[in-house]
Amino acid sequence: MGLTQIFLASTAYGTATLAAAADAGLLGPPGSARRILLTSNNAPVPEVSPGLTATPGFAALRGRFDEVLDWNATIAPYHPGVWAPRPEDAPLWERQLRALWGLGDDLIELYVESLQVSPAQALCRLFPGAAIEVYADGLMSYGPTRFRLDPQLGTRIRRVLHLDLVPGLAPLLLSEFGVTARAVPAEAFLKVLAELAAEAPALAGASGGPGTSRGPGADGEPPALLLGQYLTALDLLTAGEEEELHVSMVRGAYARGHRDLLFKPHPGAPDDYSRPAAEEAAKLGARFTVLPAAVLAETVYARVRPALVVGCFSTGLLTAATLYGLPVARTGTQAVLARLSPYPNSNRVPLTLVDALVPDLADPGPGPGPGVPDVAALLVAVGFTMQPKVLPGRRAEAEAYLAAHLNARTRRYFPRRRLTSLALPGGLPRPLTPLTKNPTLRRLLRPLLPH
Repeated sequence: MGLTQIFLASTAYGTATLAAAADAGLLGPPGSARRILLTSNNAPVPEVSPGLTATPGFAALRGRFDEVLDWNATIAPYHPGVWAPRPEDAPLWERQLRALWGLGDDLIELYVESLQVSPAQALCRLFPGAAIEVYADGLMSYGPTRFRLDPQLGTRIRRVLHLDLVPGLAPLLLSEFGVTARAVPAEAFLKVLAELAAEAPALAGASGGPGTSRGPGADGEPPALLLGQYLTALDLLTAGEEEELHVSMVRGAYARGHRDLLFKPHPGAPDDYSRPAAEEAAKLGARFTVLPAAVLAETVYARVRPALVVGCFSTGLLTAATLYGLPVARTGTQAVLARLSPYPNSNRVPLTLVDALVPDLADPGPGPGPGVPDVAALLVAVGFTMQPKVLPGRRAEAEAYLAAHLNARTRRYFPRRRLTSLALPGGLPRPLTPLTKNPTLRRLLRPLLPH
């Protein structure tokens, strides 16, 4: 009986994390298991959207795996984001997949991201005897599990593999099951990213080719890089608001003295996504270059070494700052935080971390500004406030942070209505706080409270 490791992946960034974990020896000795990369294209219309294997530089990642299989083809015509097996059909599916993929009687280990939803949860239910490891594709892993998982699933999870994008900060994801969080070494991840950069095609207008850097602009400085996220697709902004966000990036970078601007659009964004930003740059007299959407931002970091990286709450901001030592700036986070709904929205933790750790584009100072003490304790307070039923044991920590540190700066992370509904400090004035412990009174008071 052998061992087969199945790695479910949908993005180059996530696959690079797995490759780095393999290189660092976190997946076992080389040759100790058969390794299958199971790709999943989770785009709304995957038939017309390039998948993981079409990502520039994918060949550099391919060598870490014995085979590459296609989950979309396996479950066609169903979409990976919505399909899940009926419980009574799971044993049939397992037998079918073992035959189809030549697994025989092998022990199975599953490496997945976003375990709370399909396709990850669907795959885990098809192999009920398999051990599970979760790897983090970005900042969301620092937040709590989105909802209470079935203990039969949660107790199978051995580790959370994550990048140490906020050095020393422990992820809350799956902590309710006592799952160990293990950081993938930064040096291993940077090595993989360097391979991706070398394999990716030249960045037209931004680089002279693999391994080279773009020359300085007329002012002697490298270009500034603007990161698009396509927040319209997440219903976080309207199309017009997102266009204005990009325009504000151009204006802010220009105000800081940058005359050479690169724009990295989100892979799922429409073709005219960057037009308003380009028009604003032309009005200001700045050079504006749109990069290929499929190229990883980290490829640009390695090749171009931007003078500044600007975004809203992209993981790429902390990758740039922590792993590459690049200057970064944020814009729009406070506006998105103010309208993010419902409060447990999983984007809240990336927003909070970027807002707390990254300086505002409009602020010429070097830091994120005063009033954001103890980010680790802030994360626990936000995480508990998001998911009190998942993290009931963290209430005392949340109360302590709110009692000591709630001020004009940190108030943006904790709407008064939410604090009142959970009977936390910062809700109703202290003499009335005991009233919020009554569920009926909380329901009556909720509409009257300011956000």
